[in-house]
Amino acid sequence: MSDSQIRTPHSAFRNGGAAPHVALVAVQLIFGTWPIVAKVALRGLPSTGLVAFRVAGAAVALLALLRARGPLVVPRRADLARLALYALLGVVLNQFLFVKGLALSTVVNSALLSTAIPVSALVVGALLGYERLTLRSALGTVIAAAGVVYLIDPFRADLSSDKTLGNVLLVANTVAYGSYIAVSQDVFRRYGALASVTWVFVLGCVGAVPFGGYYLADVQFAQIGWEVWLAVAYIILVPTVGAYYLNAWALERVAPSTVAVYIYLQPLVAYASAPLFLGAEEQLTARTFVAAALIFAGVAVVTLRPRVPASADVADHPDALGH
Repeated sequence: MSDSQIRTPHSAFRNGGAAPHVALVAVQLIFGTWPIVAKVALRGLPSTGLVAFRVAGAAVALLALLRARGPLVVPRRADLARLALYALLGVVLNQFLFVKGLALSTVVNSALLSTAIPVSALVVGALLGYERLTLRSALGTVIAAAGVVYLIDPFRADLSSDKTLGNVLLVANTVAYGSYIAVSQDVFRRYGALASVTWVFVLGCVGAVPFGGYYLADVQFAQIGWEVWLAVAYIILVPTVGAYYLNAWALERVAPSTVAVYIYLQPLVAYASAPLFLGAEEQLTARTFVAAALIFAGVAVVTLRPRVPASADVADHPDALGH
């Protein structure tokens, strides 16, 4: 593949405008509600089997979408190795750890523990030189985290011994997904969101499908209700194909820490939607609105930055002048 065929949309990264932030809000709306659907699917499928269906189905759908848009983009050999690492972090480990953790733990715990993802992304990015840990990003992370903790109230989280393994898996998930966000930006900007995510899921199938398929061998498919299959279809098309694509598209245009901090909206979405979908006893209260104010304030601190002169922007991205 020639360099001329590789996309490097630096100008899009520099002038992303509001669109990436709208996309990131949509991603959190999707991710904030999908555990509810996952709980339905887990009534008839093992967690590993659900991951196998999700990853394989997404890979097929993304390949079809990529092929419909034009010739199939095949990454260079060196980039395939990097995409394989992203597949391990962002698909295989992320999916297995989260779904298994969700099955063993609770939605409340998963929402609480997801606050570690932006911390992981910032720390990994800073250690590898992708990000500079600034007072602004640290302050925004702390403010948003405070909103999430206040909303969930850790005293309500079920941290009893029988949930310990699930909680450990959920923490490991935050490290894997935070690392995926931190290290994947370069390749995503080079090939574009759709091509990058497609190859991440195709390579993810290598680890996810055989492992998940092994546990599916004992499933009595004839006894699985239609609501489980409907939930599986939704999980493949919306929180996988749709949300991963939007997340990668935004990652082409804004910093990884910006993408990560939006994760703090997920618990707010989950709590707002729970009464509608699960008939939860909790209703929206003053606590919800105070937490929402803190969460949005934290997102604003990280994402709203003063405008800089064009010369300073070019100094940060000298190769932007070539596009």
